Amino acid sequence: MAPAAGTAAILTAPAPHVLVVPYPAQGHTIPLLDLAALLAARGLRLTIVVTPATAPLLSLLLAAHPEGAVRALTLPFPSHPAFPAGVESAKGCPPALFGALIVAFSGLRGPLLSWARERSDTPDRVVAVLSDFFCGWTQPLAAELGVPRIAFSSSAVYGTAVLYSLLRRLPQREDEGDEECPIAFPDLPGAPAFPWRQLSMLYRTYEEGDEVSDGVRSNFLLNLDCSAFVTNTFLRLEAPYLEAPLADLGFRPVRAVGPLAPEADAGGSRGGETAVADLCAWLDRFESVLYISFGSMAVLQPAHAAALAAALERTGAAFVWAVGPAVVLPEGFEERAAASGKGKVIRGWAPQMVALRHRAVGRFVTHCGWNSVLEASAAGVTILAWPMTADQFVNARLLVDDLSVAVPVCWGGLAVAPSADELVRVLEDTMIVGKKKWGGVEARARELAEQAAAAVREGGSSWKEVEELARELRELGNQSR
Repeated sequence: MAPAAGTAAILTAPAPHVLVVPYPAQGHTIPLLDLAALLAARGLRLTIVVTPATAPLLSLLLAAHPEGAVRALTLPFPSHPAFPAGVESAKGCPPALFGALIVAFSGLRGPLLSWARERSDTPDRVVAVLSDFFCGWTQPLAAELGVPRIAFSSSAVYGTAVLYSLLRRLPQREDEGDEECPIAFPDLPGAPAFPWRQLSMLYRTYEEGDEVSDGVRSNFLLNLDCSAFVTNTFLRLEAPYLEAPLADLGFRPVRAVGPLAPEADAGGSRGGETAVADLCAWLDRFESVLYISFGSMAVLQPAHAAALAAALERTGAAFVWAVGPAVVLPEGFEERAAASGKGKVIRGWAPQMVALRHRAVGRFVTHCGWNSVLEASAAGVTILAWPMTADQFVNARLLVDDLSVAVPVCWGGLAVAPSADELVRVLEDTMIVGKKKWGGVEARARELAEQAAAAVREGGSSWKEVEELARELRELGNQSR
């Protein structure tokens, strides 16, 4: 997403200085770093807060801006009695501790306040705070510094609004044991409802009076005082949720600046070392390949993995399956897949964007994490939606019901595994290009990719939002001189 002509011109005075605070989870950090790169290209200086464990994610951005437009501020991860020592990010953190991670990370507020105040009368004065919406504690930090704070969301506007609606209203089930009890969201367009079991675990495990639970709720609600939300989405993808301010987001303006993912040739270096050339050479042998991934955080349950493995063997589909190191696959499956020449299992991180943009990959079995949704949308592949937890059910409903750009696989989540027969039917139904039942989905997915590309092109809706955001931040710097 190139800047407008002249916006990156070298100024005689120091460029305005923005403090950027990512949340220590790869799916949150990488999109915010992408946005930081766009802002640095538009005449801003950015200091990005990291801890020793998350600092490596910043290396590419620092290398791209050797002149000092982007700097790292490495601080020790704060200790907290509810969070184990030695853990500094969501990577390897069990789901039961996600709330504690949010609360523990807020311990950086004091050190950041001291750091920023030391620079308050210098050219390095912070003019604004740009931080992840999981870092709501940066809202009072910004207030103490007397500067505006912009909340960045790596999630869909729809999914973000659903979470805030839950935390604002605290709706409850009539029958505490009823997992199918519908929870309505009356302030959202169309007044959707979701069964209790499909709501975010952060909310379903909320206990009033518990230090961590109350800390998580307070952390999110603080975001409603921000000056604006900036979110990794684009207008065509979420038009109903962007056309007017939402009550669940405090009627704050929302800037859609996505998709923030870089070009495919940069995708192989994101998140770790990869065998991009080997994967592309393998994919080159096929006309049609199914790509499968349930994200970097989820651990697929053995029953789910077994059903999917059986369906793949029965259909004979060519596939690449990126699985986490802890996922248990049926005995002998990986060996049989390799021996057949039609299956490739990748343990650990995989170059997902590279795979999705390869000409052979036309279908994507995904948990519907938002980064995966955006990458698939930009690539124009058909999404086979299999949500598991968090905001994934909201994302899947957006894709399947609102946009008709995805095929539902299973709505059972982590609790209910589909049968191999059910999965075979979905895979076979979508294997035939142009088949009457799902042919329209394929066409709409390709159209969505064109609209995603148009959004980030010069003059596109997301490009304009980034330009306007950069302009506002530069004006803050001019006012402080």
